[in-house]
Amino acid sequence: MMRILASRSGRASPIWRELVSTQKTSTNIASAARNFMVASRFNGGYIAKPHGLTLGGLNILMSSVRHSCRSFTQSRALRSSEGPANSSAASSSFSSTNGFVRWYLEMIDKHPILTKSITASTIYTTADLTSQVITFAVSDVSDKLEFDKSRTLRMAGYGLVLSGPTLHLWFNLLSKTLPKRDLISTAKKMVLGQIVYGPSITAVFFSVNACLQGESGSEIFARLKRDMIPTFTSGLMFWPLCDFITYRYVPVHLQPLVSNSFAFIWTVYLTYMASLKKVNIGEQLAS
Repeated sequence: MMRILASRSGRASPIWRELVSTQKTSTNIASAARNFMVASRFNGGYIAKPHGLTLGGLNILMSSVRHSCRSFTQSRALRSSEGPANSSAASSSFSSTNGFVRWYLEMIDKHPILTKSITASTIYTTADLTSQVITFAVSDVSDKLEFDKSRTLRMAGYGLVLSGPTLHLWFNLLSKTLPKRDLISTAKKMVLGQIVYGPSITAVFFSVNACLQGESGSEIFARLKRDMIPTFTSGLMFWPLCDFITYRYVPVHLQPLVSNSFAFIWTVYLTYMASLKKVNIGEQLAS
């Protein structure tokens, strides 16, 4: 239409020059153009004044459009000059994180027990190192303290061989036995976790750790007698809320991961309890 007007009049009208200068806001121009009608006749090369709209009002409208275009252009220029590095970094970070999550979920589907076992081993290793750092920080010993590497290896092995596989089997068993996620089923799973799995796996943890340290059967039994009740009591204050979130809201194939994530804090405490000196049976009998 603009070409037709220009060719018939011999020169572009001032109003159409305004429109041409703001091509980037075609949506706004189209919306504005719908509010008036272009007359079919021309007077000296200018379009006739639309009904209900003065040329002064149209100039104000076009001035507003030009201002919007200028603001939009400046905004884009500012983002392009200052933002590419930050945008690229954020996009790269998101992509890498998203890629890792996708890869991890694929590994859970392909190799569920192995993936969960390695995850548990990593968490137990990190938790034990954290526990040792905390112990160093609060220790009164002035001598230089060193990390107990054998202790960390024991925790890593426990997570790999026992914690990861047993959590996988336990959560799958509960999912098949109590498939619903309503409050009643969730409460039943929590109770079973506290009275069956929790005490059993804690006893296994203390026993295996003590055995690897060379303690005898009587010493292991004495350790269980000393440490089980305090650990069980502490677990009752920590695990119910964690279990509720896990059983209620997390898909079964991700429950070991979430449980192990909660277990990081718990394992810091648990590895500390496991690192306590063995019980002196003679002193215990005397008392």
